[in-house]
Order: sequence, then C-alpha cells, then structure tokens
Amino acid sequence: MTQNIEIEFKNMLTKQEYERLLREFHIEEYQIFSQENHYFDTAEFSLKSKGSALRIRKKQDQFEMTLKQPQQVGLLETNQMVNQKEVSNAIQSGVLPPGEIEKIIEKEGIQFPKIKYFGSLLTNRVELKYKNGLLVLDHSIYLNKEDFELEFEAADYQEGKGVFNELLKQFEIPIRKTKNKIQRFYEQKYSQDSNL
Repeated sequence: MTQNIEIEFKNMLTKQEYERLLREFHIEEYQIFSQENHYFDTAEFSLKSKGSALRIRKKQDQFEMTLKQPQQVGLLETNQMVNQKEVSNAIQSGVLPPGEIEKIIEKEGIQFPKIKYFGSLLTNRVELKYKNGLLVLDHSIYLNKEDFELEFEAADYQEGKGVFNELLKQFEIPIRKTKNKIQRFYEQKYSQDSNL
C-alpha cells in the first residue's frame, strides 16, 4: 500500500483546444497510452457523499485500486495493487479485494461489502514533464460520451496554480469549472439511469 497527497489543477477542453495542444507540444501518436478506470460505490453513493472515490485502474498489464479522500489541500490517495482475478471478481460479482483500503472505508462507517461496480471509463492520455510538474492531456470515453481535459500535477499548490493559469492564458483557453472524471462519470450515469 502507498499513500500520497495529490495536488492537481484541471480544465475541460474543446476538441479543437485539445488537438491544438497536442500539436503545440509536438505529441506523437506513440506517446499516447490508454488506461481504463473501473468505478465503485454503494447504491446510495456513500463514498461520493463524503467527497471520496474508489476506482481500479488498468494501466498496461497492472491493476491498482485507489481510494481518493479529500484533504485541506488536494486529495489523499491510498493505492493497493490488485491482480486480474481480484479485478474480475470486483466487476462481475461486486466482491472487492480485502486490505488496507477496506479498513479505511470501514472506519468511515461504510460497509465494504455494500460497494458495487458502476462502470468503466477509458482514457487516452499523454504525460509531459512541465515546469516542475506533470502536464497531462486526456481524451476520455465513457457511457456514450467523450470529453477532453488538461491537468497539471504539482508538489506545491501556489506554484502549481500559477503555472496552470499561465498555461491557460498562453493558449487562450478560458478557465472552466471542471469536475473530476468520477464526478463526470456519475453525472452521466445518473442522467442515463433517470432517462430509462
């Protein structure tokens, strides 16, 4: 298990802005990789109501279960490596792998066995080192929808915010209030479910 504080800044992009940034940063096709996120919560959205999120991410041939919890600055990420069989069980049977994440969730008063699979989101991503941080361009596809996003991960909040705002200004990209992927995924799922 590993834990770290994630400080990141996000801004939604239009497809044109996304494609322009790929050109400006000279991104080649081979630099873009895919990762798949599988999302989990209780039927009552108990994790979401606490501002938390649980996912299993497939990146190349590895799987990692991540619990994100809000902190005063950024998010506390708890990561637990899981195997293919555990992922299949989680998706098909709703049985999540035991371990440290289970203990943390139970401490929050949420019954771990009540957590179920909600669906998946595929992201085509490129990552670049940029001004003491990590610049990320994402094209995500989920629930018959796609979107484009710019992220900047930094070690220091103030420095990161300055760099990110400067970047948006440089490329004349308007600041857009941006929800994280799991929020966008859940909103789309909720809107689909309520249209049934």
